[in-house]
Order: sequence, then structure tokens, then C-alpha cells
Amino acid sequence: MASELEPEVQGLDRSLLECSAEETAGKWLQATDLTREVNQHLAHYVPKIYCRGPNPFPQKEDMLAHQVLLGPMEWYLCGEDPELGFSKLEQTNKPSHLCGRVFKVGEPTYSCRDCAVDPTCVLCMECFLGSIHRDHRYRMTTSGGGGFCDCGDTEAWKEGPYCQKHELNTSEIEEEEDPLVHLSEDVIARTYNIFAIMFRYAVEILTWEKESELPPDLEMVEKSDTYYCMLFNDEVHTYEQVIYTLQKAVNCTQKEAIGFATTVDRDGRRSVRYGDFQYCEQAKSVIVRNTSRQTKPLKVQVMHSSIVAHQNFGLKLLSWLGSIIGYSDGLRRILCQVGLQEGPNGENSSLVDRLMLSDSKLWKGARSVYHQLFMSSLLMDLKYKKLFAVRFAKNYERLQSDYVTDDHDREFSIADLSVQIFTVPSLARMLITEENLMTIIIKTFMDHLRHRDAQGRFQFERYTALQAFKFRRVQSLILDLKYVLISKPTEWSDDLRQKFLEGFDAFLELLKCMQGMDPVTRQVGQHIEMEPEWEAAFTLQMKLTHVISMMQDWCALDEKVLIEAYKKCLAVLTQCHGGFTDGEQPVTLSICGHSVETIRYCVSKEKVSIHLPVSRLLAGLHVLVSKSEVAYKFPELLPLSELSPPMLIEHPLRCLVLCAQVHAGMWRRNGFSLVNQIYYYHNVKCRREMFDKDIVMLQTGVSMMDPNHFLMIMLSRFELHQIFSTPDYGKKISSETTHKDLVQQNNTLIEEMLYLIIMLVGERFSPGVGQVNATDEIKREIIHQLSIKPMAHSELVKSLPEDENKETGMESVIEAVAHFKKPGLTGRGMYELKPECAKEFNLYFYHFSRAEQSKAEEAQRKLKRQNKEDTALPPPVLPPFCPLFASLVNILQSDVMLLIMRTVLQWTVEHNGHVWSESMLQRVLHLIGMALQEEKQHLENVMEEHVVTFTFTQKISKPGEAPHNSPSILAMLETLQNAPYLEVHKDMIKWILKTFNAIKKIRESSSTSPVAETEGTIMEESSRDKDKAERKRKAEIARLRREKIMAQMSEMQRHFIDENKELFQQTLELDASISAVLDNSPMVSDTTRTALGPAQTPVPEQRQFVTCILCQEEQEVKVESRAMVLAAFVQRSTVLSKNRSKFIQDPEKYDPLFMHPDLSCGTHTGSCGHIMHAHCWQRYFDSVQAKEQRRQQRLRLHTSYDVENGEFLCPLCECLSNTVIPLLLPPRNIFNSRLHFSDQPNLTQWIRTISQQIKALQVLRKEENTPNTALSKNLENVDELQLPEGFRPDFHPKNPYSESIKEMLTTFGTATYKVGLKVHPNEEDPRVPIMCWGSCAYTIQSIERILNDEDKPLFSPLPCRLDDCLRSLTRFAAAHWTVASLSVVQGHFCKLFASLVPGDNHGDLPCILDIDMFHLLVGLVLAFPALQCQDFSGISLGTGDLHIFHLVTMAHIIQILLTSCTEENGMDQENASGEEELAVLALYKTLHQYTGSALKEMHSGWHLLRNVRAGIMPFLRCSALFFHYLNGVPSPPEIQASGTSHFEHLCNYLSLPNNFICLFQENKEIMKLLIESWCHNIEVKRYLEGERDAISYPRESNKLIDLPEDYSSLINQASNFLVRECQVLFLAGKTKGCFYSPPYLDDYGETDQGLRRGNPLHLCRERFKKIQKLWHQHSITEEIGHAQEANQTLVGIDWQHL
Repeated sequence: MASELEPEVQGLDRSLLECSAEETAGKWLQATDLTREVNQHLAHYVPKIYCRGPNPFPQKEDMLAHQVLLGPMEWYLCGEDPELGFSKLEQTNKPSHLCGRVFKVGEPTYSCRDCAVDPTCVLCMECFLGSIHRDHRYRMTTSGGGGFCDCGDTEAWKEGPYCQKHELNTSEIEEEEDPLVHLSEDVIARTYNIFAIMFRYAVEILTWEKESELPPDLEMVEKSDTYYCMLFNDEVHTYEQVIYTLQKAVNCTQKEAIGFATTVDRDGRRSVRYGDFQYCEQAKSVIVRNTSRQTKPLKVQVMHSSIVAHQNFGLKLLSWLGSIIGYSDGLRRILCQVGLQEGPNGENSSLVDRLMLSDSKLWKGARSVYHQLFMSSLLMDLKYKKLFAVRFAKNYERLQSDYVTDDHDREFSIADLSVQIFTVPSLARMLITEENLMTIIIKTFMDHLRHRDAQGRFQFERYTALQAFKFRRVQSLILDLKYVLISKPTEWSDDLRQKFLEGFDAFLELLKCMQGMDPVTRQVGQHIEMEPEWEAAFTLQMKLTHVISMMQDWCALDEKVLIEAYKKCLAVLTQCHGGFTDGEQPVTLSICGHSVETIRYCVSKEKVSIHLPVSRLLAGLHVLVSKSEVAYKFPELLPLSELSPPMLIEHPLRCLVLCAQVHAGMWRRNGFSLVNQIYYYHNVKCRREMFDKDIVMLQTGVSMMDPNHFLMIMLSRFELHQIFSTPDYGKKISSETTHKDLVQQNNTLIEEMLYLIIMLVGERFSPGVGQVNATDEIKREIIHQLSIKPMAHSELVKSLPEDENKETGMESVIEAVAHFKKPGLTGRGMYELKPECAKEFNLYFYHFSRAEQSKAEEAQRKLKRQNKEDTALPPPVLPPFCPLFASLVNILQSDVMLLIMRTVLQWTVEHNGHVWSESMLQRVLHLIGMALQEEKQHLENVMEEHVVTFTFTQKISKPGEAPHNSPSILAMLETLQNAPYLEVHKDMIKWILKTFNAIKKIRESSSTSPVAETEGTIMEESSRDKDKAERKRKAEIARLRREKIMAQMSEMQRHFIDENKELFQQTLELDASISAVLDNSPMVSDTTRTALGPAQTPVPEQRQFVTCILCQEEQEVKVESRAMVLAAFVQRSTVLSKNRSKFIQDPEKYDPLFMHPDLSCGTHTGSCGHIMHAHCWQRYFDSVQAKEQRRQQRLRLHTSYDVENGEFLCPLCECLSNTVIPLLLPPRNIFNSRLHFSDQPNLTQWIRTISQQIKALQVLRKEENTPNTALSKNLENVDELQLPEGFRPDFHPKNPYSESIKEMLTTFGTATYKVGLKVHPNEEDPRVPIMCWGSCAYTIQSIERILNDEDKPLFSPLPCRLDDCLRSLTRFAAAHWTVASLSVVQGHFCKLFASLVPGDNHGDLPCILDIDMFHLLVGLVLAFPALQCQDFSGISLGTGDLHIFHLVTMAHIIQILLTSCTEENGMDQENASGEEELAVLALYKTLHQYTGSALKEMHSGWHLLRNVRAGIMPFLRCSALFFHYLNGVPSPPEIQASGTSHFEHLCNYLSLPNNFICLFQENKEIMKLLIESWCHNIEVKRYLEGERDAISYPRESNKLIDLPEDYSSLINQASNFLVRECQVLFLAGKTKGCFYSPPYLDDYGETDQGLRRGNPLHLCRERFKKIQKLWHQHSITEEIGHAQEANQTLVGIDWQHL
């Protein structure tokens, strides 16, 4: 394709390349009609540059456009070379003090909770880090894109508006100076000209709607027939639909279609076909036909290529303007002028208006370009920001309507700029007063909700997806209203008052349409068929909650406004009630000699609504009237006398009765919609403006009417009037067998009504109702939340209501009421209630849900029992009411209230099962308690000469009225005090009587006669004594009963033993023998213990019994019995790797015999330590496999383990495993059964013998491999070959193990080989034994590293699963040779041996620097029995072990000396040149000599010795572990203690001389040869000459990368790739992964994934260490396994793509 285009491109370029920008600009400067000149230039060149073919060439187009089109403009503007011109402009320009950085999606943003005026004020990372706010309480979020940084905006911050960078620019800000003073006259004129023409051109062409002709001044002379089929984005069709349609319409590949769809989604449009009109039209019809089935079709246009060209250039121009104005504020000011200048057609004809009003017609790409331009021009110039805000407000209604009908997201709409304008306090105030913005927003909102019912209330259709979509758009208007109100005015002008109240009127209209919406009627008989629509109404309520609160806050700031608002609200409420008794008949109630007029209304029969925003707003204003004391200052201005309390309380009371009836189960046929409504009504998100305000409204009503009347109306609404006005209701019920459900229902209603009365009297923590302030209210909320249980910070915040700034006010008071407990390694920090706050606990706190209430009650009683107090939960002491509500308390001593109390107590005393319930009694006791507390408060705070009118104590002491004198309330309480069926409430009744007496005392001490004082106390005393005696009697009875039972039991026991005498004899003897066996478990004398060699400490054989976890059968581990196995997990590991770039290239050809010291890839074996029979395990694994096959056929889900790779979960602990290790007895004892001769060879002799044996083997092997022709010759050769004495190479030892054990040895060996090399299993492969030894060595090394890093002693008690794993693994590795081919193992031994003792025919062995000595040691020791079993000369296995160990140790010392490169520092301990130091020095000198003086000179023996000791320590520790598990010699107790370095003890245990350099001196001759041969290796030479690297010792432990202390620095480091989540991801392979809790915590010890809370996060070192430890311990895969088992959703994730 390119080749065809080339010539055309070249042809095209020539005419364009000859066009000079300077000349064109010169022509323009001369021109009389500049507009025509420029348009002609554009008309000629734009179509030549843009849109020349089906695919755009952005780089080429931009280059040409800059040269031919933009270049001339820049020349014209500057009047000289733009390079010079613009840099001059930049120098004269003052840098802005505003930051204005526009955020990209996902960029971190910061808001200061202490200083931001509202939560939309944010800083970019750079400004934040340079500001004072980084030390405040800040919030971090990630931007959704599109906003900008508010640094430098003084209206956005209460303090610290500038960061350090922008502070510098503020020094010379005088009064707003005109930025044009820095520009010369002619630059201004030219700029104005060119900006006006270009901006107009761009607006003209972008808003052009014809598809095939251009504006007249841009028409071309000859017009080609080239069109584009242009596809536009919409938010209705899915990606899949678009891709499918495109493949059909323009027959492209799926990949191309995906490309088109992605571009359309990103830029808003893309051409999908290029050609003549016909060709494009055909594609269009296919697309339209294909997408118009369910929804409206995709938008497609066939556009002439020249139009598209001009539009593309138009966008380029807008971006160019944006970058040009960056050079100078003057240029920005000119652009703003041009943009906002009225055009010829009057209103809305300026360029800015034209763009805004056609916003919804533009495609995404065009919108975002011009929005960016507005942000960098109009919003950055304070003068024009104001003018723009006015234009925005004037067009508000149209812009919003466009947005609501458009389907693009909010961030692509011009309406989204409201957040930039309305949140600026000065602009918002100006727009309210000058443009009446509040009213406009509310009216626009109401216009969109057109559906009303007959009463004019909102009516929502079914909440379909489309409805929800439309409704969400409309809700953005509420957000705008919130922005306008968010900052409260400090001083009011008359204009502002007037316009605010106009807005308030509009707002009342809105609330009026909500008052009573979605009414419900109780379903009787059958269940409701269609759940009614309720979500829309509640969504509206939730969105408006903050606005309603903010309206009240505004009213509270000005007394005149408050009074006016109160009157308006009352008037609207009266209208809503429509004369109040609309069609409802009046009725008179009477009880206790009081009577009241009300209306006949039944919640359970008529319509009732939960939405009463007008009543609730009035309640809020009433509280403000009380709080601001307007009620006492200007009583004549307030219509308090006109208030009709019954009207005020009617609707809120119905709403609360509805809740009570729902709770009593009367509405269960109304379905879930009602349950949900009740839930939200009480929920923390809505309750502030719903439930709480209903309570306030009732409190307002009660405080203005006779409490008896209120209670009668209330009884009537609760439908309980009948019950309390009929005497003997209780007796009637118990005599009749009435419907049990009905009784239960009435009981619940009585309980709910009593609860409501408790709330009305007790809830006085809102400022204005009670004499409290706002912090008291929050404190009380927190106290009650923490009474339920200790809570984390985030839980607490969730349970408290947020204000419009997302603040709960919790931080300011939490310290006063709670202690913070820091979290451990897991879990989160918790707040616990301070004990002294418990006395403020109110069991009937009104924000408790029922579940919370019972939890809190339980928790508080438990606490009291722990503190040895009585368990009464008396009502707390309450603050006094404000004067306006003061009369409310009289409800407690009103006649009707006393009647209710008396009735309930009467029922309780009569104690007939049905009528009363414990909760009813508990509530009555609580009310009595409240009344007593109230009276006590009154008495204590009474002024001189005042009479306390609250006389509850006297009223409850009087007996009841006629008909027959019932006992007084007090008397009934005394009766109930000892009722056995009221055990729980005893303490409470006692508390009431005690308080009663205390009040009596106070009353008597204030009156003069001290007579009746004693009788009360005597009564109390006597009751107390009675109580004591009663308790004592009960305790005595219980003791006697216990003694009797014990006596019976011991009698039965004695009887049984007599009968079964011999049985008991036997068990006793058996016990003795068992304990003897246990005691002499490996009893080893405390002399020095030696782990290896001929002098190895003898260990008595132990018998080992184990139980299979699958069949529970016990079995002894023996050589010949069936195999027992441990579940194990083998994995490849790079945890110890010192070279991360190295990996196995071709596993099939790789030879793992020698491990490189960089340990770049090892095989680690772990186990959970659970034991099974081999055959039980085999059965279990087969069933797992079968199940997996069935599951795969059923559903293609993953499991957390991969059966095809041999994985399974341990049947007991569900730990991930992939093989099993056989349990064995110490294998060395089995092979070492031959005679020991006393004279064992020394190292030199031993090496010589072994070398001879190896030689003999090699000759034999060669013989076997040569063809069989010259048999006779061969035989002679064998005779000539002098076999070493006692060596029988033809002898093959018998395998001691049973078949089943052999099979398991092979199984585990093959598994290690398969996983370690990532190859197919092959048990014959000669590399299998090497992998087994390697896994043993690597696992020991990693355990040694962990112990070392944690500073634990080497033989500190390991967890038993680790201990069992190491023991089994070492024994297995030692026994594995018995199932491998003998000659293969011998071959490995020969090769390993040759790396230290050079033989004849091993040429390609690694040099001493490239061998990990511990792996070599393990390999040699474990392969040695394969050679030793054919040696009958009497060299024992122990001797071999010892010599191998000494030899490898010496090689390691040479390795350390060659690579230790520490400088000698001046701290030379001269005095410490003992023999060891001298010996090391001598050895070093020898090395120096052998390496041809390439080794650096060293003179300090002390340094060398220190290096060698440090370097060899890990090797010695690993060796000690290895020989301990191999030979079973217990470790010496000295090594088990922590602290010291144990060097000497280790040497003793490993039979090394303490001065290990002696080894070299004892074996001088042979060592000289060996060292020489090691040093002459070419690699050693290369290393010493600096041509290659080598590992130096000791190797450092690997660590995870260091993370920054502060999470925001981490985001900053990573912000080039998006960080959204703070999570740790564990991965193992492609299908295994899980999330682990991150190591970043906030100050409350909680993680915050996805920055939902946005608190500052800091690195928690302990948690990070824990992750590191999991990695070191190779436990990551296990963690993932457990996580995936616990959470199945993790299994399906495709982890490799994350």
C-alpha cells in the first residue's frame, strides 16, 4: 500500500514545501481584507494536507500543517521569527500564581481536610508536596480526569493557598493589573486580528452541519468525489455490537473492526470507509439497518473529505491557540475578549456561546479539545472567569437540557464545568444575586420531572434502566445546587437575602411535590402483586439530604432570613394539609377524665407516606429558632401562636406508627419495597432529614400542647386507645382465648409506643432541642456505637452521618471517649470505649437498630458483671431542654402516662402469660427511671424560692383511682422486686427504689420536717437483709446437693475398680513400661556429641510409630513394611538467587550436577507434616483425579490446584501438595552393617584408595562399552588391572527396602526431577538422583538463611512440620541411590570427586570458584555408599563422610580466601596474632605463590581469619543441620542457646579441629598438590586478573525492594503507569494468584484499597517483613492455595494478564 502512495505523496509535498511561512505572513500584513486572504489560503491548502486517503498520517499532517498553515500565523502574530518573538513574550510575562494543571485519568489528587473550602478543592502531586497541607489531615484520591489543580486560588483554601513554587509568583501581585500593558500596540492589534479570524473559523467549521458543502468562503474551485463514511460514538451500543456491524458493513477483519471501535470510543468518531459517495452511502445503510433493531441506530454520516479536513484542522487550531496563550497572559486576555465578544446577531452569538450551545452536537474529541481551551483561557483569567460564569448561568437551562437528552457521560459535557464555577464562593454569590441562579437550577430540575399525580406530587414510572439513566442525569442538577450552597455567606446584602428567599420559595415548591409522594396502603388478605416503585423517590431524597441541611445552615446565619423562611415553610405546610381535616370525620377521645378532639384516622386502613420533607424542614427551622433565641427576641415576628400542634404532629406520627406496625408484622403482605423504605428511613444516609426530624416534630408538638392530649392522640394512632381505656383488659384477654397473633401484635405496638415516648423525652442532643453543642451530639453517637463492640476507624466513620464536606466531625472528639488499640501483624486498629463513658449509655438510644440494641445490651451487662457491679442499665443523666422545649418533660408525670405505667405493671403483677411482655416492662421501668432522674435534676438545680413542679415521686406513691383502689406504682414495684420470673430486671427495680429514696431525702432536707425519713430506709434495709438471707439459704442447699452427688460417684467408682481388679493391674504395669520407653529416647551422654566420622556419637535405635490420617491405623516405620508418606510440595525457587538474569536455557540438555554458587535456581521441598499410608494416599489421589475429570466435563472452572501436574490438597489441612516423601529409618545404619576395622586410613591414604577404585571402575565401564569381539584380550586386561585390595566391582548389594517403599522413593525422586527441571517425568533419567540431592541441599540452605536472618540459634526448636520435612527429605536423599542405577550414581560420584581431586579423564569440570560447596558436599556424601558398598577392605562409611567433609571444607576455605576482597583497614589487631592468624597468613602466602602473585598481598592474619570465619559460617551451619538429620545425633545443648556465635561448638560437633587451618597442615603433601591444581585453573586466573566476577562469601540474604515510607511517594514513583490499588499480589504460575493485604496502613491501622477513604498511608515495617518472611519461607504458593480455597472467585481470574 505504501509503495502506491509514495509518488503521490512526493508530488503533493513539493507544492507544499515551497510555501514559505514568512512570505505568506508578509502578504497578509499588506492585505486590505485579511479575513478573505486567510480564508483563501485555508481553502486552498487545508484539503491538500488533511484527509488524503482512508487512513490518517498524523505526523506528516502535523508537520505540513505547522509549516503551511500555522507557521504564517505565528510569523504574522510576532512580526518576526516566532522562535524569537515567543521567547520575548515569555520573558516580559509574569508567571501565573495559579497552577491550573489539568488532571489526566488516574492521576493522584490531594485535598486538605483542614483547609479546603470544600472537597472539590484539590492539588496536584507536585503542588501538594510543596505545600503546608502535607502535614495536615489530607485525603488522597485518583482523578477521573478533567478537573484542575486549585493551587494559587485564594478562594479555595482557608490557609496555605500557595505551594512553594507558586508562592514565588505572588510577590509582585498588585491590584489586578491589565496584562496587556506588557504587549506593544501592534502586537495587540495583530493578535486580535488573527485570533478573531482563526477562532471564528474553528467555531464555524466545528458547528457546521451540512455534510457535502463547505461554508461559501471556504468552497474550493474543483471539488473531487471523495467522501468518508463517518461513524460516531454513542453510549447505547456495546463494543461487541459495533465490531460485529463493522465487519459486515465494510468487510474488514475483526482486528481492524476492534481498532475502529476503540478509536470511535476514544475520539468520538472515526471514518470507516473512504471513496466515492455511492460507495460510502452503501456502508452507511448497512450500519443503520444492522443497529436499529432494539435501539436507535448508530449515528453515521457520509461527509465530503474537504469538510472532514477542515474540521480536523479546526481542532488542531484550538489546541494551537491553547499553547500560544501559554506564552503570555496578554495573549490569553485577547483570546478571552475575542471569545466573549457579542457577534452581530445579539444574544448568544459570541463564539463561546455558540460552542457551548452546540456542545451536545459535537463529538467527544471536539468537546474535550474546546473544554481544555476554556479551562486554560477563560478559567485562568479572573476577570473573564466572571464574565464566562455569567454566560454559563444565563444559558444554564439550555445546557442542562442538552446534557439530559444527550447520551455522553457527564465528563464529556460542558455542563461539567459547573464544578469549576459554582464552587468559587464569590462567583456563586454573584450568580445568586445577579442571575438568580438558585431559582434557575431548581426550576430547571422541576421541569425535568414532569410526571405528577392528581395532588401535584411527583410520580415516578417503573424504574427501568432507561429511567434510571435519565434520572441520574437530572440528579446532576442537585449536585450543582449543592456546589452553589457549599460555602456559606459571612455577610448578607439585601439583594442576597431577597434572592436566597426566592430560591427558598422554589425549593419549597420542590419539597411540596415530594410531600406525601409514593403513598402506601396496607394489603389485607393477599400479597401485593407488583412491588410498587420506591427507589426513585428515595434516590431523590438521598441526593437532597445535604441540600436540605445546607438550606437550614444558610437560614441559621441570618435572623431575618430565618424568620421569613420559617413563615414561608409553615404556609406551605398548611397548604399541604389542605385545611387538615380533608374529608376525615372528627372524633372525641376521653381517658382519665381528659378528653380531646381529633380526627378518625387509621394508619392500617388509609394511605400513608414516608416522604414528608416540608414537615421535616419546618422541624429543622423550629430547632434553629430555638437555638438562635429568635423566638424570645422577636416573638411578635414569629407566628408561633398560629401553630396548630395537632396538625404539626399528625403526619410524622403516622410515619412512626407505620414503622411500628411494620415491625409488628402487620404489613408483611406489602412486600419488600416497604421494608426497604423503612430501612432507609432509619439508615445513617437519610435519617438526619427523615427519622430524626420526625422525632423533633413530635417534640415540638408535645412542647406546645397538653401532654395528656398528645398521649391520647398517640394511643389512638397506634390503635391502642381501646386497650388502655378499658379497665381489666388483661383479665379479659386471659379469660377469652383471643387470637394469639392479635395479642402479640398489640404487645409489639405497646412496646413501640413506649419506645417512642422514651425517645421523645430522652433525645435532646440536637443543639436547639437540648442545651448541648454539636460535639456533644457526635460524642454520644460514638459512645453508643462503641458500646456495641470495639470498632475500627472506618467502621465508625460509616456509622456516623457525613456532612456535605464528607466530614463526620469524629476526629475532634474521639480522643475524649475512646482508647485506640494498635493492630498486630494482621487485623486493624480498634477504638475501645473509655470505661468512664459507660455511664452515658442509653439502652434506648434512637439510632440503634434492633440487632444493635440487643448486642449493646448484652455487651454492657457483661461488662458490668466483669466489674462485679449489678447489671441494671439505668437511664443516663440528660442535659436540660432549651426553653422552647422545656415543657416536654411533663409528659412523664401526666395522668395518661401514669395510667399506662400502672396498667403495664398491673399486668406484670397478675402475671398472665399473654398480655404483657418483658420488653414492655423493661421500657416502663426505663421511663420511671427517666422520670426519677428528671425530678432529681430539678431538685438539685432549683433556684431559691422556686417550687419544683415536677412531682413524679408523689404521684407514684399514691394508690390508683376508683373503681377499686389499685395499689400505687411504688407498691407494685416492691412486689415485683422479688418475683422469681423477673430475675433479669431485679437490679433495675432495686435501682429505681434506691433513687426514689434518694429523692425523698432531698425533698425532706429541703422541707423542714425530718420525720418520714427513716421509714423508707428501714424498708430498704429490711429488704436488703431479706435478700442476703435468701441468697445464703440457696447457697447452702446447693452445697449439700453437690456433696451428695460426689459421694454417690466415688462409691460407684470404688465398686467398679473392685470388680475389674486385674484390668487395672495391667494398665499400671503397661504405663510404667511406656514411660520407660519414652524416657530412654535417644539417650546420649552429655560428653561432646559428634555428628559424623568414625568417632560419631552412637545413637540407640528408636522405634517409630505413626498414624495414617486417612485410615487412622497406627504402624511402625520399618524397612520391610508398607510405606508411610508425608504430603510434600516441591517447587522451583529463586529465593536465594544472586543472579536473577540467569535461567535454564534448554532443560532437556541441562546438567545439574554442579550447583553454581549464585544459586540462581534451586528446588525447594516443603511439607505440612501429615502422614498417610502410601496406598491410602494413592487411593485418595486417584479419587481426586477422577473427580477432576468429571468436573472438567461439567464446567470449565479452575480449582486452586492443578491435578494434571500432580497437585492435590493435603486431606487434613488442605495445604497445597504435589508429591509425597516416604518416611524412612536412618538409612546410614542400614548400609553400614559391615565390620569396622579399627585402623581407618587418613585423608591422604583415603584419597589414594578412592582414586584407585575410581580408576578401576572407569576401565571396567570402558570394557563394558567396547564391542564383544576380543573377549580373551579383555580378560587379560582385567587381570593386568590391579584391583585395589578388597574392591569387588562386580558385587551388587541387595536393596533392603520393601516394594512399596521402593515405589515411593521413585515417586518422590521423579517428582523432584520433573518440577526442578520443568521436564516430563522419566524415572530412568540419570539426573534424577542429582535433583534429589540438590533439593535436600537447597532446602537446608534456605532454612539456615531464615534462622540466620531472624537471629535464631541453629538448633532452636523448629516447628515440627519443618523438622519432619528436613528429616524425611535428608533420609530420602540418602536412600534414593538404592533405586537408581548403581553405575549412574557411581559415575556422578566420580565426577563430583574429580572436581576436587583431578583425575585423568574429566576435562570439562567447573573451576573451584563456580561450585557451591554445600551442594557438592551433599552430593558426595550421598553418592559415596554406591562406591563403598563394593569395598570390602574395611573402610567404613563414617570415615568416608569425615574425609569428604574435610576435603570440601578445605576447598571452601580456599574459595573464600581467593574471593575475599576486604581492604585491610587501620584497625589491625597486632597483639592478636596467635597461631591461627599465622597459619591463615601462611596459607594465604602459599595461594599467593601458586596464583603467580596475581592475588593481592595481605599482611594481617587477623583480617584474613575474620573473613574466613565469617565466610565459612553458613557452610558449617548447613553441614551441621545435614549431618544431624542424616545420622540422627542430637545437637549439643550449647548450639541451642541463642546469642554467641557457636563457632567452637560447631567445629566439635562436626569433628573439625577448632583451628581449622590445621587440616591443611595435617595433610600437607596432598593438599599442596590439590591447591596447586585448583589455582592453575584458567578461570581462577581470569578472575584474579579482573576479567570475570565470582561470588564472595558469606552471601547476603536477598530482600524485597525497599518501599518508600509514604504511600504518595510510591504513587509518584509509579505514576507513569497508573497506580489505582494498593494491594499486594501473590502469583505462582499462570493460574495461581491471590491478593494479600498491603503493607501500607493509615494512622488507624487499616489498609485502604482503591483509596476509598483517602487517608494518608504509611509503610508498616512489620507487615512488610511478614511478606518478606513468607517469601523466604517459600510459603507464597501455600498462601495462594489457602486463599483460593477460601474464596472461589480468586480461582477464575486469569492471573497472568494482571
